[in-house]
Amino acid sequence: MRHVISLLIENEAGALSRVSGLFSARAYNIESLTVAPTEDASMSRMTIVSVGSDDIIEQITKQLNKLIEVVKVVDISEAAHIERELMLVKVRATGKDREEMKRMSDIFRGRIIDVTESTYVIELTGNTAKLDSFIEAIDPTLILETVRTGVCGIGRGDRVLKV
Repeated sequence: MRHVISLLIENEAGALSRVSGLFSARAYNIESLTVAPTEDASMSRMTIVSVGSDDIIEQITKQLNKLIEVVKVVDISEAAHIERELMLVKVRATGKDREEMKRMSDIFRGRIIDVTESTYVIELTGNTAKLDSFIEAIDPTLILETVRTGVCGIGRGDRVLKV
């Protein structure tokens, strides 16, 4: 089962390494990892997407809580939450493909953020399935480069991840 784990961590050198090391030491794969400072500059919020049984994720959560730099850990996929990911795709856009790329960008509510004589850079945000669907919907020979941020997520309603 897919889990989205959010944690607050002290914003200091080596913290990310220790968290990712915990996963690799136990042979658990990290599918997605995002980290950025919070409104408190001394803290960062880390969002990790991993696949595993509930027991495995519970074990990971307990191990994360043992790390000194980790302040709080929450599996946000246990309840209602919102996930988003950002993707930038550079596509070949010449001739008839130019109009088709613009049309596909509009269909998926993307934005063309860079235009040259032969390429577009399209910005898309949404859940992972939406971004995957965009990639599948366009001709793969037109894709020159793809960059994805990984998932960031937040609990809905009154659920907050704060100290």
